Amino acid sequence: MRDRQIKDQERRGRSDQGARSAVTGGKQMDGFVRKIIELMTASGVDEGNIYTKRTHLPGFFRPVKGWDIVVVVDGELQAAIELKSQVGSSFGNNFNNRTEEAMGTALDIWTAYREGAFRTSPAPWLGYLFLLEDCPGSRSPVRTQEPHFPVFEEFRGASYAKRYELFCRKLVRERQYNAACFIIADRERSRSDENYIEPAEDLSANLFLSQLTRHVGDRR
Repeated sequence: MRDRQIKDQERRGRSDQGARSAVTGGKQMDGFVRKIIELMTASGVDEGNIYTKRTHLPGFFRPVKGWDIVVVVDGELQAAIELKSQVGSSFGNNFNNRTEEAMGTALDIWTAYREGAFRTSPAPWLGYLFLLEDCPGSRSPVRTQEPHFPVFEEFRGASYAKRYELFCRKLVRERQYNAACFIIADRERSRSDENYIEPAEDLSANLFLSQLTRHVGDRR
C-alpha cells in the first residue's frame, strides 16, 4: 500500500519528500481494521456500534484524540484500538516518536476516564497493535547512549525489533493497554502465504484478538 501511494503521488507530480508520501497517504493499516471489525461482528457486536470515522474521544491533557477503531454501545465506551506501523529508515527517531505517542495516549485517556469523561462507562478495553518492517535496519543491534547512568540491561545491544517487543510488553504489564500485538513483516514476502512473524507469544495476534472479542462480546 505504501509503495503504491508513492507511485500514485509521483504520477500526479505531487511526491512528498522522502518516504513521507507513503505516510501522508494513510490507509496502510486498513486490512487490519477490516479483519478486526469482521472478528468483532462475528462475536456478536453490531457493526453500527463499531466506528472507524468519528473516532475522537475526550482526553484530559488535550481536548480529543482520534483512535483507529472505537466501539460504543448504548452510550458506553467499550473499546478503543490504536494501530501503528513503521517501515523504511529512521528507526531511531520513529521509535522515540512512537513510544512517546503511545504512552501519552494511554495516560491521557485513563486520566480522562478517572475524571468522568465517559460518564457511566465501565473501564474500556484499550488495544495497541504495531507492525514493524523486517529488514536489517530493524534487526541489527543498536548501541545505547549512557553518558551519566546505565540503561536497563534488557536494552543493551537490543535491535529496534527487540525494543518494540519490550515496549509492547511493558505497555501491558504496566496496564497502560489491556493488550498489545507485535508483528514483524518482510515486504519482499508480502504475497506469500506466510508473510509475517510474531516474535513473542504474549504479544501474538491470536491472544490480542481473542481478548478483544471476549471483552466486547461479553458486554454487547
